Amino acid sequence: MPLLRFDLIEGRNDEELKALLDAAHRAMLEAFQVPARDRYQIVHEHKPGQMIVEDTGLDIPRSDKVVFLQVTSRPRKRAQKEAFYRLLCEELERSCGIASSDVVVSIVENSDEDWSFGLGRGQFLTGEL
Repeated sequence: MPLLRFDLIEGRNDEELKALLDAAHRAMLEAFQVPARDRYQIVHEHKPGQMIVEDTGLDIPRSDKVVFLQVTSRPRKRAQKEAFYRLLCEELERSCGIASSDVVVSIVENSDEDWSFGLGRGQFLTGEL
């Protein structure tokens, strides 16, 4: 936890996807200070016509490398979120050649009672985590 869901335009190979996921994980580790094995990432690929990511009137250019990332997490401080946005863009630019203008992030917050990591238990609630 957090859970990272990536929506991408199809066409990246396995090495490119791994680089993208690894870059996002590094940014999350630094910004949110979670354990290294706290890694939950899902990639959804879409045909070009099935993904529209505009700029909300900000004149931000997009390309076919656009990454829409939805992060589901327990509440984070504003400074952590801002650090994550910055670090994510830096990591994706450095490791994947993805411009910061192609990175869109939405953070959805939930609470400890909303997570079960298996075995029919809510590990945050039982004290296992």
